[in-house]
Amino acid sequence: MATINVALIGQGFMGRSHSNAWGQVAKFFKPPIKPVMHTVFGQPEENPQAFAANWGWQNAATDWEALVKSPEIGLVDVVTPNYMHAPVAKAAILAGKHVACEKPIAGTLADAREMVEAAKKANVKTFVWFNYRRCPAVALAHQLVKQGKLGEIRHVRATYLQDWADDNVPLLWRFDKTLAGSGAHGDLNAHIVDMTRFVTGMEIVEIAGAIAETFIKKRKLPTGVSAGGIASGRAGADQWGDVTVDDAVLFLARFSNGAVASFEAARQATGNQNRNTFEINGTKGALKFDFERMNELLFYDATLPRAVQGWTNIMVTHGGDHPYVANWWPDAHIIGYEHGFVNQAYDILKVLAGEEPTVPLPDFEDAYNTQRVLEAALISAAERRPVNLDDVK
Repeated sequence: MATINVALIGQGFMGRSHSNAWGQVAKFFKPPIKPVMHTVFGQPEENPQAFAANWGWQNAATDWEALVKSPEIGLVDVVTPNYMHAPVAKAAILAGKHVACEKPIAGTLADAREMVEAAKKANVKTFVWFNYRRCPAVALAHQLVKQGKLGEIRHVRATYLQDWADDNVPLLWRFDKTLAGSGAHGDLNAHIVDMTRFVTGMEIVEIAGAIAETFIKKRKLPTGVSAGGIASGRAGADQWGDVTVDDAVLFLARFSNGAVASFEAARQATGNQNRNTFEINGTKGALKFDFERMNELLFYDATLPRAVQGWTNIMVTHGGDHPYVANWWPDAHIIGYEHGFVNQAYDILKVLAGEEPTVPLPDFEDAYNTQRVLEAALISAAERRPVNLDDVK
């Protein structure tokens, strides 16, 4: 079997998720190319040698610039804080490497644009880890819409709600605009914008209005190393810093066919740990998804006689019928968060071999269109006006 050497740039929460994916994909799937976990990069204080030993990387490095230029590396996987996506990705592309990058594609729209332009000039493949596309329920929703089961789509509602960012959480990198680009918006709205674009097959053309709010203006400086940015690290005793990103962003939008949409991202929505949801209403049917019940998809068939219409709860774990699950466990032996990353690793390897993915994979240009929507919403919130996506390039 052909192989490709992978370099992971970064560690933390996503470093663990991606490491697990590269380590598991050839065990559960039969990819046309086998990934070799060659080298992981980390800062010296992160102890990349220990990370490598724990997660199965053959080598550890503390110089990412030398690593992405190494002739031994074929695919560079970027899981750094957002501000480093563009420098690493552009250097890797210049060195002729394929690049997979965590979402959002970059901390700023300008960085995202430069990444797209670099990729267009090079003969390399690019990928962005919008892993929720690889949930069987979401992939099935995409297929049902493509088959016309919903008819003409009229309404889209999407939320991504968490409650981890209370007053006790210190000033992690996710609260610093220079490192993250934005807060809940880039972290969470990025996912649901991509997911609804993917499921509907349509583009957002206008932001009708938006609200952005930062509820906690200052946070204590951390004294420990965060393990990925979610409620980890220790707050300092008396040192405080300014929060420079949003805690919540809500916006209204219009899709290319005239469908209206609402999006909401929040990190302090008490009672919601990781509630990533969408509801899509069409003239023939509707769909609902909630990641906290990720093995289920709700489908409403409005073409049935009115007397028997109702929401059908589909358990999306039938190996012969639902995307990806044939490679996992028997029916109703449910899968979890990490499986979406393994499913995406499989599709990345298929594309690198010249094959079609199970469902469409976002490349840099696709992810740039999501970034344009995020930017338009921030402009709308700041200037309190509608924003046409044609004006955001």
